[in-house]
Amino acid sequence: MHKTRLALLIMVAGTLAACGESSTLQVSDGTGPSPKLPEPNKTLIPTVNIAPAIGWPEGTKPTPAAGTQVAAFAEGLDHPRWLYVLPNGDVLVAETNAPPKPDDAKGIRGWVMEKVMGRAGAAVPSPNRITLLRDADHDGVAETRTVFLKNLNSPFGMALVGNDLYVADSDKLLRFPYQPGETSIKEAGTPVVDLPGGSINHHWTKNVVASKDGSKLYVSVGSNSNVGENGLEAEQGRAAIWEVDRATGQHRIFASGLRNPNGMAWEPQSGKLWTAVNERDEIGSDLVPDYITSVQDGAFYGWPFSYYGQHVDVRVSPQNPDLVAKAIAPDYAVGPHTASLGLTFADGNTLPAQFSNGAFIGQHGSWNRKPHSGYKVIFVPFEAGKPKGQPVDVLTGFLNSDEKAMGRPVGVVIDKQGDLLVADDVGNKVWRVSAAK
Repeated sequence: MHKTRLALLIMVAGTLAACGESSTLQVSDGTGPSPKLPEPNKTLIPTVNIAPAIGWPEGTKPTPAAGTQVAAFAEGLDHPRWLYVLPNGDVLVAETNAPPKPDDAKGIRGWVMEKVMGRAGAAVPSPNRITLLRDADHDGVAETRTVFLKNLNSPFGMALVGNDLYVADSDKLLRFPYQPGETSIKEAGTPVVDLPGGSINHHWTKNVVASKDGSKLYVSVGSNSNVGENGLEAEQGRAAIWEVDRATGQHRIFASGLRNPNGMAWEPQSGKLWTAVNERDEIGSDLVPDYITSVQDGAFYGWPFSYYGQHVDVRVSPQNPDLVAKAIAPDYAVGPHTASLGLTFADGNTLPAQFSNGAFIGQHGSWNRKPHSGYKVIFVPFEAGKPKGQPVDVLTGFLNSDEKAMGRPVGVVIDKQGDLLVADDVGNKVWRVSAAK
């Protein structure tokens, strides 16, 4: 490697200061059904703009939208990332972080990224557990907390079908027996299907949702790189949503070309599966917008060869023009580098009327954009099963005046009381957003 480039990369890793180019557009320009897509701006050093993780000072909390209020549903958790509400109202929270992936940190670039993620609060060992939170008196605070499942491997998504609880670990889908009201499960999980893992496992989070009739499970699997730089052979079965037969474990690729799908949910009017996807990095602060989209059976969404339909990414080798020609554009952009992870639809919520029809999105926040983007929860209004209009901020104020991260929202879900719960994996809390009284 050229000595100058090496020195510059080491400087980035050592100081973790904001560097690289800056945005020339607003986040709103990269939002909506037809986002602005400027020319790629690939610099010698990627833009690195870390919001250092500091947690919430005593007495502070995020800022809720007008007509709503926010309070802590649970505190003192250990990297709470994902949420699931059981039929009896108990809330499961996956306390989790990345599994060991030694080959993902090789080389100068890997070393730099490891330092970047550490600065952002994402380099601590995974608790590897699911915790049950119970608010028996319905006062909006979980007074009961138990270890529901332990000794997992970076768990993330959860789905209950009948008395079978499915948990998506970082390398396999597991099934556990569940009885209503129990506060812990002692039985070992039964493997349903192995998921792509290994020593790179770049996008390690795996999510799972069940079809309405419970016969199929849909599992999201992120890519093993930014844009295929680890070789396309390392991407087998990745950047995709799998359809798994619940009875047999047989699976197929339901949709592909989705760089890092996380949130998945069924849109209540159309009945279609939707997902929130993190797009690629390192071609400028304004590229590429993350998005939410309905997921079409058999569709290809571009990664790694193209983005937002058929905009070719010249960094990828070898190119695949035949596949690019089949790439379809997603439905709705939610801003560049916002790291939009959480996704839940508004059905059953008791927030003000403007939040009655649409999708809540948890935006974990950027590292590859200057200025920052994300670090909030937004609401995308829907009409007739499709997004309509601009997003509305639901929960903001996760960055302080010094651009440090007091919290980072991830999973979002509507609880049995109709409130919005938000997992905050830097603040180590679950926030509850409810209608103002």
